[in-house]
Amino acid sequence: MKILVTGYNGQLGFDVVKELEIRNIQCKGVDMADFDITDKTAVYDYVKSYAPDAVIHCAAYTAVDRAEDDIDTCTKVNVLGSENLARVCGEIGAKMVYISTDYVYGGKGEVPFEVSDPTAPCNVYGKTKLAGEEAVKKYCQKSFVIRTSWVFGINGNNFVKTMLRLADTHPTLTVVADQIGSPTYTPDLAKLICDMVVTEKYGTYHGTNENYCSWCEFAAEIMKMAGKATVIKPVTTAEYGAKAERPLNSRLSKKCLDDAGFSRLPSWQDALGRYLMELEKAKTVNQPMA
Repeated sequence: MKILVTGYNGQLGFDVVKELEIRNIQCKGVDMADFDITDKTAVYDYVKSYAPDAVIHCAAYTAVDRAEDDIDTCTKVNVLGSENLARVCGEIGAKMVYISTDYVYGGKGEVPFEVSDPTAPCNVYGKTKLAGEEAVKKYCQKSFVIRTSWVFGINGNNFVKTMLRLADTHPTLTVVADQIGSPTYTPDLAKLICDMVVTEKYGTYHGTNENYCSWCEFAAEIMKMAGKATVIKPVTTAEYGAKAERPLNSRLSKKCLDDAGFSRLPSWQDALGRYLMELEKAKTVNQPMA
């Protein structure tokens, strides 16, 4: 099997390639320097030349607040780019894995969302990711859609790295306490993706680490595990005042994984502990920690 992975310079794409290599699956990680996913001709030329059996599409426009003012670019990347890849996958008979988000739901209530629940994104980013889902399903029958949330990994910026950096200069930090979801460690999600892509169990899934928490609780656990003295103080989403509206309920049910016979990811607490060890190891061997 030969697999093309987009978004290789991002958190998830980096770990997907690493996991594929561990499994001795031929793969190639690509990013913007290789070809522009919004350019249909460039996409067709590159993908047809490589002739993959599957494309794992991790590339995306993820700047949620910036997207509110940059609708055109966000739409081109998340919708048109995904459609271009789905079309060529459909034409050459390749599988496609599309990484989506908890933001496709409206974020109301406290009950975990099932994959069959109605979607109602509340911001530009969520709307474009949902449109990307629809394009992938339309043009590539052999597709997997995986909705995830709150990702963190070694290769890129994320909430954990931000909290650790701020803890060095701030005795207290104010963090949102009314948005509930699941932090997701990219190596764990990468394993699920790689388990999935070798099957023909096409459809929509949720892929996050187990258990739920608020961003505030997540931050407090980061400080506790990292041995930081910084105190985390709760604030509401309304008080925090971000440009883009955020869903308060990002709980995603993993019943879809159970039904399809896929293993659930470990708890986010377990994942955080392993990630902090990975960060420490990276410091000693001078790995990239951008």
